[in-house]
Amino acid sequence: MPEVTAEGLERWLRRFADVVHDHAAELTELDSAIGDADHGSNMDRGMRAVVGALDGGAAGAPDALLKKTGMTLVSTVGGASGPLYGTFFLRVAGGLVGGQAVDAATLGRALRAGLEGVVARGRAEPGDKTMVDALAPALDAYDAAVAGGAGIADALSAAADAAEEGCAATIPLVARKGRASYLGPRSAGHQDPGATSTALLLRSAADSLP
Repeated sequence: MPEVTAEGLERWLRRFADVVHDHAAELTELDSAIGDADHGSNMDRGMRAVVGALDGGAAGAPDALLKKTGMTLVSTVGGASGPLYGTFFLRVAGGLVGGQAVDAATLGRALRAGLEGVVARGRAEPGDKTMVDALAPALDAYDAAVAGGAGIADALSAAADAAEEGCAATIPLVARKGRASYLGPRSAGHQDPGATSTALLLRSAADSLP
């Protein structure tokens, strides 16, 4: 059964950086409707810094690689995105062990730890119109696929599909967390930018791993 290595994780991060750059204007446009109009630029800057960190040395062990990613995002991304994405990657790193390769079940547990970190940091729940609305159903789909015997690639594909569905489902929601919550009912009718970038994150994983 294929496993995820540090080299595979680096492919994922570089792919996500490229996708964020390509969608930066879209992410900022979404954020301009219900936020501070900086999600695309912030995420692009952060992921370019991650790529710079990757270019600066060998990938190392999976946990070290993702810890470096999380710390880089915390230090370079403003607003809520840096702490939330940084926490996600730091918690995922904490779910991995040294230089060991990562099988489907281990990756699922690590990703779940990342979700739990995001929930704790942002105090958000499904339905609050945040990145959790994409990430939670994605990991439910991943776990269900693995329980059914799927490998990493198929499980991540299922997760990416669920993340995109969850992202689209934020459109009618009224935001209960973050800057968008200040708008109250006026936040309905707009897709959440954090959920959108999260869907891009999962699709990038599906395209890159194992």
